[in-house]
Amino acid sequence: MSPMCSRVWKPDLLLMIDETVPSDIPTPRMLSWARNSTIYRLERRMMTEKQLFDAITRKAKEKFEDISAAQLKAVADFAVKFAYDNKAIDDTAYAEISTRSAVRSGKSKRAIAQKLAVKGVSSDKVEVALQEADDLYAAAIFARKRAFGPFRRVELDEKRKAKELSAFARNGFSFEIGRKVFGMSFEDAEEVILSGRL
Repeated sequence: MSPMCSRVWKPDLLLMIDETVPSDIPTPRMLSWARNSTIYRLERRMMTEKQLFDAITRKAKEKFEDISAAQLKAVADFAVKFAYDNKAIDDTAYAEISTRSAVRSGKSKRAIAQKLAVKGVSSDKVEVALQEADDLYAAAIFARKRAFGPFRRVELDEKRKAKELSAFARNGFSFEIGRKVFGMSFEDAEEVILSGRL
């Protein structure tokens, strides 16, 4: 007899009635899938708690057609708990590693904070990760990548000046930082980059 069926006693009859109400408890197959899927995802790349929860939720909807909302949440919660139990997920480490990488690629503190918030990292963890970030260093890297300021290869005119300064602003750098890097000599900018390397 399946767990979805119950017995109803009638005089001289034993009837099996199929209960069509889905259970709120995930099946062992669902939990096994969640565990394997979590391992697969976290072996491929580092994720935040929110990213893992969202990915498992999205894929579970596709995999299990008749999954209830309560089962869906339980499966995703199980996956996150499994990842934490095995120390495979850590939002603090994710924020620190992402911040270092983003600064080295020329991203501003503001842009990094926004990206981490979208990925579900809490604001206190973002704040801690950004303490070591240096906007001047990141702006110098950004200028070198875009051939702005001290790394410019063409003559400066008013149109070019406006383009460069607005690019700094669009990428989250303050006007003060953008202006400072814009006005640096090539040697000063190289020195900022060399001294800021981690």
